[in-house]
Amino acid sequence: MVCLVLAAGYATRLRPLTENYPKPLLCVKGKTILDWLLDDIDATGCVDRTIVVSNHRFVEPFQKWTSNKRLASEVEVLDDGTFTNETRLGAVKDIELAIVNAQPNDDLLIVAGDNLLDFSLAHFIAYAKRKATSCVMRYHERELGKLRQAGVASIDEKERVIRMEEKPAEPFANWCLPPFYFYRREDLPWILKAVQSGCGTDAPGSLVAWLYTVIPIHAMEMPGRRYDIGDIVSYRAACEQYQGITIDILR
Repeated sequence: MVCLVLAAGYATRLRPLTENYPKPLLCVKGKTILDWLLDDIDATGCVDRTIVVSNHRFVEPFQKWTSNKRLASEVEVLDDGTFTNETRLGAVKDIELAIVNAQPNDDLLIVAGDNLLDFSLAHFIAYAKRKATSCVMRYHERELGKLRQAGVASIDEKERVIRMEEKPAEPFANWCLPPFYFYRREDLPWILKAVQSGCGTDAPGSLVAWLYTVIPIHAMEMPGRRYDIGDIVSYRAACEQYQGITIDILR
């Protein structure tokens, strides 16, 4: 399996901390956000290659991090060539870039490099293997304002996505999809087709909104909490509240 880390954002809401430094390399409880994520994924023993997509402005810090990082999988940094937030490619175009340039000939686990989880992604990997389809994660959200700023999905009784929309003005469900995805190797050509067909390219959820209409996608309910670090307030909260990843018996 190949792990693709989306880390090409400019984190403008976290400035000045991220003026000249990428958000995934900020520290929380003695480890970088990226270390928390990849140490957990590495422990599953399922990944033999890791690709970190960066923008050109922050590629050097990621390359330095990579030179000092020891994982069982090979780690490489892919530069998407952008310099500013205004010229960014968007998450979906970065996924396309990785597929075209790095040519991952395997199942693809995609994670946002700026999120923390208090549960192991081993749960998600095991779920995707059981379902034998491309998969996403989901959590229940009650607040209308948060639903309007997220990817929202309807799920059927078999846990399959039957409707999905990115940032709906009128949310139709309470299931939100965080930026963690498992795409089967057989489904990767559909990602390229989605971009060619005019799929939204900024938010990664836009890809799911296109793909669920052509391939089966199942959605695992998250067994724990997610910390979405988007601004100074949420970063401070993560630094105060985060206790690390709990690894328990897989369900």
